[in-house]
Parts: sequence; structure tokens; C-alpha cells
Amino acid sequence: MNSTELSWFKSSYSTNDGPQCIEVAAAPSTIHVRDTKQLPADGPHLGFAPAAWAAFVTYASQT
Repeated sequence: MNSTELSWFKSSYSTNDGPQCIEVAAAPSTIHVRDTKQLPADGPHLGFAPAAWAAFVTYASQT
């Protein structure tokens, strides 16, 4: 799936003008993550299995 076809949303921890700009897009079999400072919009991104992403979010929310 092309990243321009995904519905991206910005992390609530990201700032509009700061260095922490992460966006996430969910597809049926992959959770996509990208750095919004990396343009163009169809640039590189990471993909995670939904179970791996859920484990990461659980871990990150505990720290």
C-alpha cells in the first residue's frame, strides 16, 4: 500500500513546531509509522504487525 493512500494521523504527543512529529496509519494487516519531518508524504515509513504495535503501545504507556 502506498503511503499516500493511507489515512495518517499525528500523535497527540507531537507538537506543531517541535522535533517530535510522528504520524500513524492503520491498515488491515500493518500499522504504519512515519516521521512527519521526512517529506515527501510518500517517503519512508516503518510497518508493524498489529500485535507488535499493541505490545509497544502497552509498554510505552507504562513508562
